[in-house]
Amino acid sequence: MEMMEDVVIVGAGIAGLATAVALKRVGVRALVLERSEGLRATGAALTLFPNAWLALDALGVSHKLTHIYAVTSMGYVTNVSAGDVQQVHARVANNGGDGHGIRTIHRKALLEALAEELPVDSIQFSSKLAVIENEEQGGASIVVIHLEDGTTIKSKVLIGCDGVNSVVARWLGLAEPVHSGRSAVRGLAVFPQGHGFKQEVHQFVDVGKRAGFVPLNDREFYWFLTYNGNIYSELIFNSGDNMAGDPEQIQKQVLEKYAEKFPSSYLDVVRHADISTLTWASLKFRQPWGIIFGKLSKGNVTVAGDAMHPMTPDLGQGGGSSLEDAVVLGRHIGNSVINNGGLIVPGDMAKAIDDYVKERRWRAAFLVTGSYLAGWVQVGGDKWWMKFLRDGIFYKYLLGRISGLVHKDCGKLPAVSFGDMDHSSKKD
Repeated sequence: MEMMEDVVIVGAGIAGLATAVALKRVGVRALVLERSEGLRATGAALTLFPNAWLALDALGVSHKLTHIYAVTSMGYVTNVSAGDVQQVHARVANNGGDGHGIRTIHRKALLEALAEELPVDSIQFSSKLAVIENEEQGGASIVVIHLEDGTTIKSKVLIGCDGVNSVVARWLGLAEPVHSGRSAVRGLAVFPQGHGFKQEVHQFVDVGKRAGFVPLNDREFYWFLTYNGNIYSELIFNSGDNMAGDPEQIQKQVLEKYAEKFPSSYLDVVRHADISTLTWASLKFRQPWGIIFGKLSKGNVTVAGDAMHPMTPDLGQGGGSSLEDAVVLGRHIGNSVINNGGLIVPGDMAKAIDDYVKERRWRAAFLVTGSYLAGWVQVGGDKWWMKFLRDGIFYKYLLGRISGLVHKDCGKLPAVSFGDMDHSSKKD
């Protein structure tokens, strides 16, 4: 079977769905190809800062979530070995009076809010990318996508939103993401009778470790643990290969080894973990010089989200930066389409994508660098100067300022005056 599409997006994660919504807002239909059989909520939850909410405002979906999740403006950091507790205030810039603040939400809720904005046939699940090719057609470059099931899709634009191990990024020639030297366990905890905590973030730091939890509502927490090293290899050593991916074994390792000296409040949250949401991941990032000097686009092909700039989670900007990408890409493609009377013109589209890359390249590199450094400081070694840098400088003076730097307005989408276009796919 052969299909013809204006735009194909690979990956139905945050970046992919948000980009499809942005393009819909400017009158462009996109087909989203997703490997899995349904929407994936790996990661359980994520924190969205004002820059993410401004992007969601531009996409027209923020109102679906802001009335469900409360703002978090206060946090506490406990030094496990010393017992010291520091209070941390989140400095939130007004950015035009967005008023959304910082909120931690279920990842699935965000994906569903975005997916609801798209036509039912926009997402094609169980679609595994096999080969990408370029083809000249009528003097214009067309992207030819071959799926594992034998389907061939020709598209005027291809956007890779297929995550850390992106096939599209590899096709562009981007260097593979590298290991940060740290791993993370993440999940939800459920207290059926209520947990009684205020809407505050609680973090715990020790040599080579950082953990924390934050309420999602009056019954659920999002919790995490990051650790210098590889929890996966520890599980293999202690439990054998067959148990390495067992979430119950991961929970046991957290309780008995990695967080055994942590306060009872944290351990109680881990004991209440919803096992089905528990995930382990080795934290990877794309080196910033690979983003600054790498080939982030080729003609009408580009990448967004983790496919462009995978980063460690220490600034909470993985989701927010993906939403920014979607709006900026939608803005440049939308302006091109509007200037060409509602048509996707391949030559002009290449310029629009190049302008998107220029706008996002340095910011993405900055966020990757800031996230890595924030993580390095917080889970540093046991030398006195590392402790001073973390407790005496970072939490007291730098964390709020760094958080303020990531509050950016990515702008609005252009208004479409010629009405919504319905570019239906053609099948042969």
